[in-house]
Amino acid sequence: MSTYETILQRRTIRKFKQTQVPDAALEKLVNAARVSPSAGNIQPLQYIIVRDLQLREALFKYLKWAAYLTSGGVPKPEERPTAYIIIIVNSSTGSVNTSYDLGAAAMALLLAAWEEDIGGCWIRACDKVSIKKLLGVLGSFEVDSVIALGFKDELPVMEESDTEIKYWKDENGVLHVPKKHTDSLIHWEQY
Repeated sequence: MSTYETILQRRTIRKFKQTQVPDAALEKLVNAARVSPSAGNIQPLQYIIVRDLQLREALFKYLKWAAYLTSGGVPKPEERPTAYIIIIVNSSTGSVNTSYDLGAAAMALLLAAWEEDIGGCWIRACDKVSIKKLLGVLGSFEVDSVIALGFKDELPVMEESDTEIKYWKDENGVLHVPKKHTDSLIHWEQY
């Protein structure tokens, strides 16, 4: 599969098989994030991999899932992630471009995961203070986001829409994710 095909197919996954993600795969995902672009090559990001069941359960309670879904958005115990990668930021670098580094790193990680048949959910809506304490993050490092991971147990579909932004589940439990039409976003030569 080409990179372009992977980008088009990748969707956020919130239902996971309960098969453990191998350590080598998790390291590969972090490596993909590590080599992504970094403004000024400052490289302010580090990564915490969480695999331990008790720690995963403790972490889960600090995460917010699928705000648009009134039901079925929070994974049931038998659907929960089997690993997490927490992205932490060294705030002492003084970089004003860290948000760009974060976006590039998270997307590289999620695309690499998809190619391994691993689904991911990038979560920034979380209790960062509690996660920092839980994981023993010290000093000038701050928790930015959590990427929930596991082998995919759902296959969301994309819907073309220039008016809808809210994703939804149909009567069969399939998640539909609206994306704007390409033609409505492109401006040739000028606006």
